[in-house]
Amino acid sequence: MNIASSWGRLNASPHRIVRLSDPFTTKELVCHTTHPGVAHGMGRSYGDVCLNPEGTLWVTTGLNHLIGFDEKNGRIVCEAGVTLRDIQLFAIPRGWILPVTPGTQLVTVGGAIANDVHGKNHHAVGSFGDHLKSLSLIRTDGEVIQCSPTERPDWFASTIGGMGLTGIITQAEIQLRKVGSPWLHTETIPYSNLDDFFHLADESEAGWEYTVSWIDCISGSNGRGLFMRGNHTGIVERPIPKKRSITIPIVPPISLINRLSLRPFNTMYYHLKKRQAGTSITYYEQFFYPLDNLLQWNRLYGPKGFFQYQSVVPRDIGKDATQAMLKEIARSMSGSFLAVLKTFGDRQPLGMLSFPQPGVTLAMDFPNLGGITHKLFDRLDAIVREANGRIYPAKDARMPRELFEAGFPRLDEFKRYRDSGISSSLSRRLMGS
Repeated sequence: MNIASSWGRLNASPHRIVRLSDPFTTKELVCHTTHPGVAHGMGRSYGDVCLNPEGTLWVTTGLNHLIGFDEKNGRIVCEAGVTLRDIQLFAIPRGWILPVTPGTQLVTVGGAIANDVHGKNHHAVGSFGDHLKSLSLIRTDGEVIQCSPTERPDWFASTIGGMGLTGIITQAEIQLRKVGSPWLHTETIPYSNLDDFFHLADESEAGWEYTVSWIDCISGSNGRGLFMRGNHTGIVERPIPKKRSITIPIVPPISLINRLSLRPFNTMYYHLKKRQAGTSITYYEQFFYPLDNLLQWNRLYGPKGFFQYQSVVPRDIGKDATQAMLKEIARSMSGSFLAVLKTFGDRQPLGMLSFPQPGVTLAMDFPNLGGITHKLFDRLDAIVREANGRIYPAKDARMPRELFEAGFPRLDEFKRYRDSGISSSLSRRLMGS
């Protein structure tokens, strides 16, 4: 048994580790595992979707080969353990880029599919699954499934956003996006309340591919923040900035994100960025993945780890629900310096359990303070429930089962495609098995 945990570091539990590295033996290893398992890539999910204490983890990072690339049409075929960074480093010099990535590129393709990740451009291009051409799946009974939007589309829809519960994703074909360079034209605009945020979000949708905002979640229900938007450019004659990585070397005895540090940090960050507001030319890694150069940043939250709480609520109630959540967070004084507010486009998700839906999404990190944190989450859950919203399973470690069932109306349909030999902490907590 080996100890494994997720990015939130809420617990570290023993697992039976089975490493998948050879596509020719993967089927045999998966089918002959004696205990239920779940695929595990880079372990960057915050909660328990990638954990299976006392059970098996099929670690997929050894399935890390690029198989084929159609440079004319921008289609890439790769194994599921390839990271998004691997693809970016290969594709960008050739004039292509992944059309959708989350806030880190240190995740596997399999994980991006299983959680149907989204980025700063959902209003323009949707989520990761919208750009998949096909995928391969191995079931624990030995069945191999090839599926796509037109071939066995039900399996395709159940696997995208299916949290790894329909089988082991082994291979995928992805449609990339043509770009002229790795540089973006970006703009940062301070805003002082939620009315300003929604005005900026609406105004930016037509002319800007990427939109996102940092919000000071303990400034009260008004919600001041920094709105950032960007478009690709054709600029090529520009020196690529040197990477300057910083590693958090140890786990401090207490969370460095606490009541004493949070307000001064958020105030300082807001005013510093406010002074730097305006337009600039920004390298893609700096704009898309600002935290990837702060290695092991999850250690900042101390030995008890942290939760991430990400919700989406319908747009017509988005302002009221966001305001109510910010009010509860400010009252608790247990907020986040990594708080992101953005809008999703008016498009329905491809996956049966995909998280994005038309509306407003708020994502926040919270240090694990035990009962205090859970009481705050209970109050946030009530707001999300009343607004007919949902919580993102990829980042969840404690969502109530009834909120999960209410938030994902295609759950019963999805259950028909579950693999009985696959189980995770999340599936047992939210589905019973």
